[in-house]
Formats: sequence, C-alpha cells, structure tokens
Amino acid sequence: MSEKKSGNSERRSVETILTHHGREPDDQFGFVNTPVYRGSTVLFKTLDDMVGQKQRFLYGRAGNPTTQSVEAVITELEGAYRTRLVPSGLAAITIAVLSCVKAGDDVLISDSAYEPGRSFADGFLKRMGVTARYYDPRIGAGISALMQPNTTAILAESPGSLTFEVQDIPAIAAAAHANGARLIVDNSWASPLYHQPLALGADLVVHAGTKMFVGHSDAFAGTISTTEAAWAEVESTRALLGFFTSGDDAYLVARGLRTLAIRMKEHHSRALEIASWLEAQPEVVQVLHPGLSSHPDHALFKRDFTGSGSLFSVLLAPAPRASVAAFVDKLEIFTMGFSWGGYESLCLPVRLGANRTAKPWTAEGNLFRLHIGLEGIDDLKADLADAIARYSAAR
Repeated sequence: MSEKKSGNSERRSVETILTHHGREPDDQFGFVNTPVYRGSTVLFKTLDDMVGQKQRFLYGRAGNPTTQSVEAVITELEGAYRTRLVPSGLAAITIAVLSCVKAGDDVLISDSAYEPGRSFADGFLKRMGVTARYYDPRIGAGISALMQPNTTAILAESPGSLTFEVQDIPAIAAAAHANGARLIVDNSWASPLYHQPLALGADLVVHAGTKMFVGHSDAFAGTISTTEAAWAEVESTRALLGFFTSGDDAYLVARGLRTLAIRMKEHHSRALEIASWLEAQPEVVQVLHPGLSSHPDHALFKRDFTGSGSLFSVLLAPAPRASVAAFVDKLEIFTMGFSWGGYESLCLPVRLGANRTAKPWTAEGNLFRLHIGLEGIDDLKADLADAIARYSAAR
C-alpha cells in the first residue's frame, strides 16, 4: 500500500516530486534508485511476527519496495488517498469497475471509451449479471436522466482515445454522487500532470501506465488511485483476483516516471504543432485535438486541463481503401501500432462501427489516430505530407 509522504511535498513542483518522491536511498545502501525486488516468500523471525502480520511486507503478491516506489509517486501526483500498481491498463479498468458492482447492478460507460474496456463490459460483466449501458460522451449533466436505482458506477474517459470528446467531469461526478454511484475516470491521455479528475469529483482514477508513465514501449502497467472512501473495495478486489505487477515491470515504470514532466512538455508542444499544421493540409477534413481552438470541446478543455497529450486523430476526405493503404504502407518515420506513449511516432487507421452505439460515428472520411513522438518536427511533417499526397493520388 502506498500512502502520501509527509513533509513539504505539497509545496514542491511536479518536476521535483517526479525526481525524488518514492525513493528511499537510505534504505537501499545509498543507491539512487530502488532496485528490482523479485520474490514470493517473505520470512518471519517469530511466530508472533507471523500471526500479528505487522511486518511491512507479508507476501510477494501484496507488493514490495519496487512496486511501492511507483505507487507513492502516482498517489502524490493524483492527490489520491492511495494507489495500486497492476499489470496493465485494462487490469486497472476491470479492477476499478468490479470494485463498484455486484450482480444486478448497472454501469454507465462513455461511448468513446477504450475498446478493450468495452469488451470487458459487454462480455464479463454481462455474464456476472451486471448491465452495461453507453452514453454520449458530451452528455454532461444530462447523464442524470440515465441514472437508475441500481446504477453504481460510471466509467468516463476524457478525452476519448479515438475521437477525443472532452467530458464534463464535475457535472458527471455530481450526477453519480446524487445517485450513490462512483465515478471512474481514465486519465491516461493527459496524465496527472495536466488533469486532476479526483479534484474535479471523481472517486477512482485509472491509467494505462504502459503509455506515458513507462514512456519507452517496453513494459505493461496500470494504476488505480482512489479517494479514501473507495480504497477498501479496490484493494480487496485486486487481492481477491490475484493481480500483481512484477518488480521488473515496476522498475521500468519508476524509470519512466522520472522523466515524465519533460516528456509530457515535448509531447504536448509537438502534438499541438503537428495538429495545427495538419488543419491547413489538403485532404484534411478535421483534426480532433481538444487543444485546438477549432475543437468543439476546447472551452471545456481549457477549463479542466492545463496541457494536452501526444495523441489525436485526423479525418481525411472520403477515399477508398487503396488510399488508406497508400497513406500508411509507405510511411518512413511513423509506424503502425496499437499502443502509444513511447518516443516513437505512430499512425493507426481507425474504423468506428459497432463499438459506437449511444452516439454513432457519422463523419464521412477516413480516420487516422496519431501519436507524436520525439523525432524532428520537420521530419514528421514531411512524412505526413508525403502520405497525404499518396492518399490523394490513390483515389
């Protein structure tokens, strides 16, 4: 379990927290980084020690100094009561949701939410007798009309990871709490550096730590941060399901976190520059980046966010599949991949269909999701310009 570190941390900058928080060199013979702890068995010296279970660590699955070093940092960044590190972003979503429901309950999920989370709701939750319904991500306070007596949780993702609608988290939180439900927010896109869902009324915040926290495309991780009221159910659910993150993966998350502030600044500025540039390019119908003044949710974004992430989508004019293939197949710097958050730029063609039910996607054209990495801006623009030219020529 990770708890907020006492002292002057509330007066310190995010950069200082990321650099120093969660490290205890005095406990590690002076070494700067908490090392990788691998182990299942924890030894007890006496019977009283074992029965009383008062040691800091009791069994490997419950955590170790490496996992706790990550949890301490995320707790501080999110302004949370506690945080738990889990094996993936999907694990964070499933544990968070399961901590709020029982058979016969109802869950409301943003129609723009992460697709694997939607598959979990439509499959696993349905089998255990929990109803999942989807709502327009721009519904705001109107979600009150969808609340039922058995609605115990709302799962929001702001912005959505494909179509980038920004949600009115304070309004949704108010509706949830009026009904006795809890609000879970996926905060992977902006990170706690640029968005604070718990301060806006959320009860649980989840991250695909695989993305921005790790930052190097070489490890899976998820985090769940909660208010004090929500913590016990989350920790109990995680323990009963047996989710645990290895010391090796935790070490890679800790390594990535030390440079998160610098990387986020670069991703923020680079993505905005590319997004602005794309708005003026031929074949571009719309750029879906909430940091742009042209985005329909820009005012809400400015109210609740202090910066933006690396990810956005661009809609190109209608064209056949051959144009889509021409766009992506000969990219030289951008590559195709399902993840994001690393140093390398990615481009993913997106098809929205059955996974949008409450607010069907009706925009005409071909949608591409871009993750802007750390390559040279002019090189990235040239790669996209060539791709757009091929797209047009293949029509």
